[in-house]
Amino acid sequence: MTATSSVTIRPYRPDDLDALRDICVRTGLYGKDATPHYRDPQVLPAVFAEPYAELEPELAFVADNGERAIGYVVGAADSTAFFAAFRSRWLPRVADRFPEPAGQPEGPEEVVRYLLHHAETMLDPEIAAEYPAHLHIDLLPEGQRQGLGRRLITTLFDALRARGVPGVHLGMSPANTGARLFYERIGLTLLPRRGDGDVLHFAQRL
Repeated sequence: MTATSSVTIRPYRPDDLDALRDICVRTGLYGKDATPHYRDPQVLPAVFAEPYAELEPELAFVADNGERAIGYVVGAADSTAFFAAFRSRWLPRVADRFPEPAGQPEGPEEVVRYLLHHAETMLDPEIAAEYPAHLHIDLLPEGQRQGLGRRLITTLFDALRARGVPGVHLGMSPANTGARLFYERIGLTLLPRRGDGDVLHFAQRL
């Protein structure tokens, strides 16, 4: 276990990219290691971590234990603009490596590859109108239950407030019960379920 006092929350640096990829994969299955469940698990950070570090690096922060990053939070100040940039600037860089499924996505890897090619489907315009920013946060097991998640979230929220962003949201799988408890514990608001309810949304006014 990592001592909380020895962990620094700091801005993301380009040399953190490999750590972001590793953390994303090792927490990519409802908080557990996704590696055994994907032929190429790097599709996960290609959707949920790398584009944020590339497109909005100033809203990326890591928990650094003195040797490496053991957690991160990444965000987008304007979700609508972010997903437009995702399609125009990010997708062309990775589309060939992770081709879109030919038919209906089957299994977790095809679902994520579909999301890569249709990332805008993760945008709920009504939620984004009230809470325009969104985020992703991941911590390795050694960094969990020590207050680091709250520190990362607080750092991102402060950065968003400094930009005048009025609210932030996130989406998560209902199967990730640990994440849900964390978001409830730090005071985020669970929004009413939308559509088929396969995604839970939490939000916070800033």
